[in-house]
Amino acid sequence: MTTELLTGIGELTTNDPQREGVTGRIHDAAVVIDDGTIAWVGPASEAPAADRRTDLGGRAVLPGWVDSHTHLIFAGDRSEEFEFRMAGHPYQAGGIRTTVRDTTAASDDELRTALAARRGVARAGGTTWLEVKTGYGLDVEQETRLARLAAEVTPDVTFLGAHVVPPGVDADDYVALVTGDMLAAVRPFVRWIDVFCERGAFDAAQSRAVLEAGKAAGLGLRVHGNQLGEGAGVQLAVELGAAAVDHLNFLSPADIAALGSSSTVATLLPACDLSTRAPFPPARELLAAGATLALASNGNPGTSNTTSMAFCVATAVLQMHLTVEEAVWAATAGGALALRRSDQIGAVVPGHRADLHAIDAPSVSHFAYRPGMDLTYAVWEGGRRVVSR
Repeated sequence: MTTELLTGIGELTTNDPQREGVTGRIHDAAVVIDDGTIAWVGPASEAPAADRRTDLGGRAVLPGWVDSHTHLIFAGDRSEEFEFRMAGHPYQAGGIRTTVRDTTAASDDELRTALAARRGVARAGGTTWLEVKTGYGLDVEQETRLARLAAEVTPDVTFLGAHVVPPGVDADDYVALVTGDMLAAVRPFVRWIDVFCERGAFDAAQSRAVLEAGKAAGLGLRVHGNQLGEGAGVQLAVELGAAAVDHLNFLSPADIAALGSSSTVATLLPACDLSTRAPFPPARELLAAGATLALASNGNPGTSNTTSMAFCVATAVLQMHLTVEEAVWAATAGGALALRRSDQIGAVVPGHRADLHAIDAPSVSHFAYRPGMDLTYAVWEGGRRVVSR
C-alpha cells in the first residue's frame, strides 16, 4: 500500500469544524493520502514520512466539489429555447418534453457516451462527486434505463419520474404510475426520489404522494421547489424530512424560518438563475435564519447547461452576496450534507475519502476574484490523481 504526501500547500481548505473559520483554512499545510483516504492533515513542518511526495508549489487545495443536483443523462440540444428566453420570453417547464423526446430516441451507447463526457468535464473542473437524476424518460422502460445508466457513474442516482406530466396523460394517473410500477422498476438503481413541486408540474397533493411512496420504498427524499413562485415545496420537504430542497427563488418568511430550524439543506442553483433571469434566492436571509446551504450546478440542457461549480461559486459570491468561504463551503461540505455523506466527502479530514482539488492560485478567493478562469491544476478522486496540468 503506497502513501502519498502532498506538501507545499500554500492554503488548505479543510472544512474541519474543529479548525478556525467557516472552512477551517490553514497555511503552509500538508496532507497524507493512504489507501484512497485522508490519513493526516497539518502543518507541512510536522508532516510524517510517506512513500511518495508531491510538492504543490504554494498552490491552494480544497475538497473536491460535491455537485448535489444534476440532470446529466440526456440527449439533444435546447439552444433555440435559450435564445428565445434571452429575447425576453419567460421560462416555463414545458421545454423538458423536448429533451424527453430526444433522450428516448437515443441508444444506450449514445447516452452512456454523452454522460461520460459530461462527467469528464465536471471532473476536469474539480468535481469529484455528483448526483444524477432521471426524468427525461417519463415511462417505466425509459426511466429504468436512465437510472441504470446513471448508476454506472455515481451511487447517488435520483429517480425523478415526477419531472413533468407527459402530454395527453392525466396527472393523477401519471402519479399513480410513478408511485407504482415505475418506482418498483427503478428501485434497484436509485438512492433518492425527487419531485418537481411547481405550477406546470405537480401540485402539493401529488408531490406528497410521490415523496411518501419513495420514503416507503426506502429512498431518501429531495424536492424541486419554489422556483417559479411561492408554493408548497419547502414546507413539504421540511415536514417529510427531505435531505434537500432545491431552487428556492421565491420564499416566504415562513419558508425561511422552516429551513432555518430543520436539517433539510437549502440547495441554491445560481447558474440556473442566471440562465432563466430569475431572482436569486435570499441566501443571506437563509443563513441568518440558521439554514444550511449547498450550491449545485443543476447541469441540464434547458436552464443550466454547465457543470462548472467554480462558476457557481463565483456567481454566489458576486451576485448572491455570499462570502468566498461561505460559497466554497456550500459547494463542498454543503453538497455532502445535501447527499447525507458528510462523514465521507466534502472535507479534508482524516478518515474521509481523498477527494482533493489543487488550483493554480494561492487562495480559494481567486474563484470569485478571477471569475471564469480555469484554475484547476490537479484533482485526486478517492486518492487517485485523475487530472494533471
